[in-house]
Amino acid sequence: MPFTLATWNINSVRLREALVVKLLQEETPDILCLQECKSPVDKIPVEAFQALGYTHMVARGQKGYNGVAILSKLPMQDAGHHDFASLGHARHVVGRLENGVTIHNHYIPAGGDVPDREQNEKFGQKLDYLTELRDAFHATKPEKAILVGDLNIAPEEDDVWDHKKLLKVVSHTPIEVAHLKDTQDAGKWVDVTRRDIPDGKLYSWWSYRARDWDAADKGRRLDHIWATPDISNAVHGSRILRTARGWEKPSDHAPVFATFDL
Repeated sequence: MPFTLATWNINSVRLREALVVKLLQEETPDILCLQECKSPVDKIPVEAFQALGYTHMVARGQKGYNGVAILSKLPMQDAGHHDFASLGHARHVVGRLENGVTIHNHYIPAGGDVPDREQNEKFGQKLDYLTELRDAFHATKPEKAILVGDLNIAPEEDDVWDHKKLLKVVSHTPIEVAHLKDTQDAGKWVDVTRRDIPDGKLYSWWSYRARDWDAADKGRRLDHIWATPDISNAVHGSRILRTARGWEKPSDHAPVFATFDL
């Protein structure tokens, strides 16, 4: 059952409903994982998505902040969620397809502006979230699973516009990168985007602060698709839809895609 999956931090699913519809119409992924929906689940505009064939949804939401959802053309069951770091935030949801594949959609905390947990509570929350996620993978090895989302960390040197300049900037600090690697290693996850596109600069996020984001091109790869080793060889066609960052009233993130031949 081959399917194409996309992940996208939409930065308000209600405000950008038209952009979600545009993506679903033009790119037709079978599954779309959204982060930062900023909406209670009952306020997500599902009618427009259902009209395009996305008749299945699992989601966790809250008013104005966070929120994750998985829209699917394929039958999908709600397989729960976990409140990592006990933040009380809607940051994780799991969907299970009929073939037994589970999809974990995460919105990891951004971590604030100061990379020091003593000075910045949000940075500590980010590290704690990753630590609990790592420990969960040590306790139960994931199988036949996909992990996607805005992980808010650009792990490799070519995942940021300037490695040296960003070493002290939240999202690329050594401690964050180490925490993400430990989490990835604990589940033996394969970063399929970088496996498919191993060379060169690769970004999925560009700040709103740039007057001309495209020309400045000061991006970071914060959005990820991982797969467990038992299915990672069935993944191909990874890409980032950079043009979506230039759509009218866009999210500051671009969608990331991969195709799974399962």
